[in-house]
Amino acid sequence: MRIYMQTMPEAVTEAPRFVQITLEQDLLGGWTLYRESGVQGGKTTLKREVYLERDAAQAAFEKARDAQIKKGFKVMFSQGQESAHGR
Repeated sequence: MRIYMQTMPEAVTEAPRFVQITLEQDLLGGWTLYRESGVQGGKTTLKREVYLERDAAQAAFEKARDAQIKKGFKVMFSQGQESAHGR
């Protein structure tokens, strides 16, 4: 599952900020949640969290997505489960 979100810059000369949240199953049956964020074309930050169960990983994915929506990010692209795009 993957979702890509962006905010529109306040000034024309600024690059948009983005967040990409990805949930993947690993080879041992666990789940990894990746959260990448930064300024388009600039430095980015990547955080990784590992979960043993799909339900916990799914809940973390949805919580991360909802937190970014509250901050004003808009969904630009989603891939995977229907509920990944949220509202």
